[in-house]
Amino acid sequence: MSRVLVLNSGSSSLRYRLFDGSEVLAKGLIQRIGEAGGDAPDHGAALQRLMDELDLSGLAAVGHRVVHGGDRFTASTVVDDEVLATIEELIPLAPLHNPAALTGLRVARKLLPEVPQVAVFDTAFHSTIPPEGALWAIDRAIAGKWGLRRYGFHGTSHAYVSRETARVLGRPVGETNVITLHLGNGASATAVRGGRSVATSMGMTPLPGLVMGTRSGDVDPSLIFHLHRVAGMPVDEIEELLTRRSGLLGLAGDNDLRSVQERYEAGDPDAALAFDVYCRRLREYTGAYLAVLGRVDAITFTGGVGENSRPVRANTLAGLTPLGITVDPDRNERNATVISPDGSPIAVCVVPTEEELEIASEARKAIGSAD
Repeated sequence: MSRVLVLNSGSSSLRYRLFDGSEVLAKGLIQRIGEAGGDAPDHGAALQRLMDELDLSGLAAVGHRVVHGGDRFTASTVVDDEVLATIEELIPLAPLHNPAALTGLRVARKLLPEVPQVAVFDTAFHSTIPPEGALWAIDRAIAGKWGLRRYGFHGTSHAYVSRETARVLGRPVGETNVITLHLGNGASATAVRGGRSVATSMGMTPLPGLVMGTRSGDVDPSLIFHLHRVAGMPVDEIEELLTRRSGLLGLAGDNDLRSVQERYEAGDPDAALAFDVYCRRLREYTGAYLAVLGRVDAITFTGGVGENSRPVRANTLAGLTPLGITVDPDRNERNATVISPDGSPIAVCVVPTEEELEIASEARKAIGSAD
């Protein structure tokens, strides 16, 4: 059996795909769950509707996206009561995401009791980052007690895209070094050496690193103390500021890069500043990961922005020709898979991500190892 149902449960939504091997048999999104006029009164009803509409015969597994596995889960895992309890213990690390995943897992276990449920963690791919890249220079006893370290996210995307990049280049995965740039409303960069993550821009949460739609990315930690002590802002309000009212929204009043780009091209100075800050942060992380990896075979753009924004790709890598990085304007305009000139020391690629397909693959691996 190769059929796998992939579920991505949000607090008020359920995204699904049904795979047979790599073929997509069905996909959809059930929205506004639990809201007046929504698609379903609760997640149980949403999944029941999905089961009524889809042919789930011969289902080998259900793969669930779980954002945070902490340091407890370093691989995709078949779910039992103990696994559920551990994911619940990790809610403080991902209070907005893990509860929704738990709801999806519990409902699916109840409605599909004979089908293995597999938790696929965003953080698992980054568990290979060495200690010098995962730890911060703070008191180790406090860090250990409270799980304060870099975990990283978008792991399914970075894993899939780095492998696909090796395929595009015709190189073995184990011999290919790639910088992957996953750019959407959330965004992260990862240095991948031989198929293993060795550095990534997000941290204990998805807040740090690159500039995002509404998240600030990297800031001076003292900014938080200053706003609390001097501006009198409560901690919850500061968290709201950095996660929901910063990034492109904070700089330009718009969290959609497409709109920011249109305004930038029309001469809007606020949009131009936001665009420049966005691309400079990307360039800084790219340069840092060139140093971490030493030898880089490719820089790969993915995600909604990475796959579609020609100006972001061109501006991010502008001026890096002395480092062996060049974007060919014509290839970039055509959205070619390889947008660097032939013979470039470092290829620049555009590879669409397939996170749900990666989750399906991980689910199959997990039930294989559990048999």
